[in-house]
Amino acid sequence: MGLWQSLYKKVISLSAHRNAPCYLAGVSVAESSFFPIPPDTLLIPMVMAKPTKSWTFAFITTASSVIGGMIGYAIGYFAFALVGQPIIEFFNAQAQFNDLIEWFSHWGVLVVFLAGVTPIPYKLFTLGAGMMQMSFPAFVVASIVGRSIRFYGVAAIMRFSGEKVDSMIVRYVDRLGWIALTVLLALIVLFKFVG
Repeated sequence: MGLWQSLYKKVISLSAHRNAPCYLAGVSVAESSFFPIPPDTLLIPMVMAKPTKSWTFAFITTASSVIGGMIGYAIGYFAFALVGQPIIEFFNAQAQFNDLIEWFSHWGVLVVFLAGVTPIPYKLFTLGAGMMQMSFPAFVVASIVGRSIRFYGVAAIMRFSGEKVDSMIVRYVDRLGWIALTVLLALIVLFKFVG
């Protein structure tokens, strides 16, 4: 068994732990405001470990992510220069954030909805929405709808095709793991030295 395959098996076993829902909630809150790892990394193995709880896990992820989004919004609204800007600089995402501000000025709340559905770093959108002083109720509604579509969609896919996906992951996880690590390192080098 390769390195990535054994790590994958470990994550699956940890996802069945009794405290796993608390970890899922914590990661979901943090990802929406400052943490770089998406909650899907916990949601997927948790649904695979306990498919009958898929909708509960999707709810936990959605609700926690929206709460984290509200925290990100508050940071952007009240403390952008003190907290928000350092987060953007830490992730070397100033150019992306500038583009985001341009999108907000053109499309407003639709940007938050799309960010909630896609794998684009949601934290940039929550900070931007607060900094741009977007309507808070509109922000919350767009976040709930977008995050629900994403996380309930992921839970549904894993619940109904999890066994097929699991066997495919086990088969290719070592290759995919090394490819992902290589791409990540290349992006870090690219952003640090070229960006």
